[in-house]
Amino acid sequence: MENVNKFTQGGSVKAGLQKFGGFLAGMVLPNIGAFIAWGLITAFFIPTGWIPNEHLAKLVGPMITYLLPILIGYTGGKLVYDVRGGVVGAIATAGIIIGSSIPMFLGAMLMGPFGGYVIKKFDELVEDKIPTGFEMLVNNFSAGILGALLSLLAFVVIDPVVNIISLGLSIAAQWVTAKGILPLIAIFIEPGKILFLNNAINHGILAPLGVAQVKEFGKSIFFLLETDPGPGLGVLLAYWFYGKGDAKESAPGAIIIQFFGGIHEIYFPYVLMNPSLLLAVIGGGMAADATFVFTKAGLVATPSPGSIFAEIAMSPKGGLIPVLAGIIVGAVVSFLIASIIVKRATEESMSSESMSFAKSMVDTLKAQSKGQNTETKQLNFNKETQPKLIVFACDAGMGSSAMGETILKKKLKEAGLDIVVKHSAVNQIPKDVDVVFTQENLAQRASQVVPSAKIVTVKNFLDNTVYDEFVKNLKE
Repeated sequence: MENVNKFTQGGSVKAGLQKFGGFLAGMVLPNIGAFIAWGLITAFFIPTGWIPNEHLAKLVGPMITYLLPILIGYTGGKLVYDVRGGVVGAIATAGIIIGSSIPMFLGAMLMGPFGGYVIKKFDELVEDKIPTGFEMLVNNFSAGILGALLSLLAFVVIDPVVNIISLGLSIAAQWVTAKGILPLIAIFIEPGKILFLNNAINHGILAPLGVAQVKEFGKSIFFLLETDPGPGLGVLLAYWFYGKGDAKESAPGAIIIQFFGGIHEIYFPYVLMNPSLLLAVIGGGMAADATFVFTKAGLVATPSPGSIFAEIAMSPKGGLIPVLAGIIVGAVVSFLIASIIVKRATEESMSSESMSFAKSMVDTLKAQSKGQNTETKQLNFNKETQPKLIVFACDAGMGSSAMGETILKKKLKEAGLDIVVKHSAVNQIPKDVDVVFTQENLAQRASQVVPSAKIVTVKNFLDNTVYDEFVKNLKE
């Protein structure tokens, strides 16, 4: 456990990168559905697609040029200052994408939050200073005027700078790929995932590069580098075959969640229990990436979550075998390296205590990645009234909250309780909710969204203890 402690300690740089990655995730993850829609249209209707159609393929260009960046810009502004910030962020984003010849995702990630920040500061400046009856006039015109100015600023000044940066990143990425050294990126990506820097890496760097490549070549290898489930699968298989105690018993269930469900964070505690396993995921990642390069593999859009089903769905026509080959090679290499390490590990290092400690480290790292405090006080639940709607809320409303929902639904059904259970992003919790299950670091945000709801905090959505106690209280 001392190794785990040393491994997870980091300075302000790591914390800053984690916070940055969390903010990027907040902008991109709610819009993944739009990226997948664009990817499917691209995969089917471009000249090299499954069913080429020149007329329908006209959707591809406008969606990547206008729709996706504006969605990101709006979401970024909304994160800073709700819908009003989102509107101004979208206007500012329009200025930076209209004059650009490339998909301006980087510009959207800059101008969206900046627009939300500007209108927020303006509202704070004029608060309690607007004459009665002029509130709507000031609100509408301030958003319009500031949005217009920011749009002009983005079009004239910021757009050329961001264009140069984006083109530079694109040229560098193509050079790395052409020189055959792309597999070395696994040295940074695999440890970065364990430290929850994956959002900064994937959504901030790889996804924009991948989208630009898809526009030119119809597919991109950059969508595979971080989302590949192979290395994590190899580690879990090693624990299943050669592990001991709780680690061995829990590995099969973790494989289903990680490989088929696409929730990669499920394998992070297994690596943190023995940080030497970083060698396994790095080795598997490098082997997979080398296979992707050799077979010229690529996807048409970001597979999110990183499930094998999403990887298959985002594969282009004629490109499925190279994708599967890379994933299999990565899993095999990771398994072989991890097997040696796991066989030599002591039973104590795989005990329930070590597993619990590693999971707590994952919770801490995840909380740091969102810039949240992990010591949020749990709110009391009023047991006198039975709730009608229970919502599981996580940051993106896609992965861990959905797993928690499934577990509680089953327990409520077994207890004979007819209560609706749903999952949601923490910023989109339904207003009529009675009880919200969320992680400790998100409790404050949840209470701000639905102040009248009862908040039940959990450290791990897979922890049955909390749900058993909750159901027991309801029955009593």
